[in-house]
Amino acid sequence: MVAVRISSRSGLPSLLLYLGIGIALGQDGIFDVKFDNAELTQVIGYAALVVILAEGGLGAKWKEVRPVLPAAAVVSTLGVAISVAVTASAAHYLVGLDWRQALIIGAVVSSTDAAAVFSVLRRVPLPPRVTGVLEAESGFNDAPVVILVVAFSAVGPVEHWYVLVGEIALELAIGAAIGVTVGWLGSLGLRHVALPASGLYPIAVMAIAVSAYAAGAMAHGSGFLAVYLAAMILGNSKLPHWPATLGFADGLGWLAQIGMFVLLGLLVTPHDLVDDFWPAVVVGLVLTMVARPLSVFLSLAPFRLPAREKALMSWAGLRGAVPIVLATIPMVSGVEGSTRIFNIVFVLVIVYTLVQGPTLPWVAAKLKIADDQAEPDDLGVESAPLERLRGHLLSVSVPPQSKMHGVEVGELRLPAGAAVTLVVRDGKSFVPAPTTVLRRGDELLVVATDPVRDTAEARLRAVGEGGKLAGWLGTGGAGSSGTSRASAAPGPQGESGIPQAMKLTKKLGGGSDTKTRP
Repeated sequence: MVAVRISSRSGLPSLLLYLGIGIALGQDGIFDVKFDNAELTQVIGYAALVVILAEGGLGAKWKEVRPVLPAAAVVSTLGVAISVAVTASAAHYLVGLDWRQALIIGAVVSSTDAAAVFSVLRRVPLPPRVTGVLEAESGFNDAPVVILVVAFSAVGPVEHWYVLVGEIALELAIGAAIGVTVGWLGSLGLRHVALPASGLYPIAVMAIAVSAYAAGAMAHGSGFLAVYLAAMILGNSKLPHWPATLGFADGLGWLAQIGMFVLLGLLVTPHDLVDDFWPAVVVGLVLTMVARPLSVFLSLAPFRLPAREKALMSWAGLRGAVPIVLATIPMVSGVEGSTRIFNIVFVLVIVYTLVQGPTLPWVAAKLKIADDQAEPDDLGVESAPLERLRGHLLSVSVPPQSKMHGVEVGELRLPAGAAVTLVVRDGKSFVPAPTTVLRRGDELLVVATDPVRDTAEARLRAVGEGGKLAGWLGTGGAGSSGTSRASAAPGPQGESGIPQAMKLTKKLGGGSDTKTRP
């Protein structure tokens, strides 16, 4: 946990700290643990990457990713091809590797690391467009890179380029189709089936995401793309107990990172890195200063993005544990010189992550790229289905920047069948009146019947983004017409809120069942 805190405050991806722990435990380290099982490392690395991609997809906001999806797809495919060609040429002509080894290194280091990107970018105030492209790219580009590395590491001659391109396209299409299907079916099931305990929802969500990977791999598609897309769909489906699910996925993602990075640190032999230090620096310099900028600027040329944003995306192509895990593929396949490939990749990742991670905020400031017009914080809405009562409890948190601050309960204009039944403020709870003014930091308990649950949440989010005039000013949300005025009826606090809540309880099922847990 100390390592997590240090990495969060320093701006470094946690990669370096956990790799350091693994190196300290391993050969030439304090405990001199002997570990050289590349195959086991690869299996565990793949499993950890699935969890990390699932966590990243669950946290991706569709409203940010959707506008940049074509750009992210192009830079994840065409951009990867450009980066592989340039980096492999440098490894062959400047370092003296044969073409197979050079192509493997070019493919391995052309993948940006999802864990590194997610951990660094979410602390840097960048425009949503830039963050969306970088996060989506890091989730997408693992798929084509894995296919390339496996192809280059296979025994025998490398297939013709057009055959390889066709295989990549087919595997990506299969993976995308399976990911979307599994994600949609999973979200549909979780939204309409009440599980017996709230703690089962996070487990179910992660199980669905992992199932997408398994289905994609079994269908000879890209399992990595499948798990990311399935998780993204699940993450934008307004599932029950969502804050708890997201927290569970975040913790599981950290655990996967820690285990994977420590294991990679154990696998490396530090004294073997000395001879490959400068070759790694040379290849990394070409990758960072030539290959990455070329891949970004050329692949994003049709999208007319500002040159400053492209420059920042070029510098933000962070590498992490994924390239090191992929470098175990030629070791398992028995490629000649695979140990040197692993050492070069290891040093390259360490050196350039140490340079790029902490300097990213400085580069963004120099390029004058910042999210000056930050949107109001989204409401924290957690839904608990009441299956027997045919309704839902919505726990709503009002964040600091929300425009719900200053809005009266009656001005929420919730649909008939939904009502604010309780407000928690400064540790004290009370039943609100229609004239009760909501404040930052308030916690609301909203009860909604099944038919209006989605409409009620949409209306709450609209008010959080657009204030009391949401719906009339084009900010969306239900309630601008045909909404219930029951919550706006005059009366003192103790006379309007309680009868309405009691009336709604009767509509949901009433009687002694009001104690039914979500």
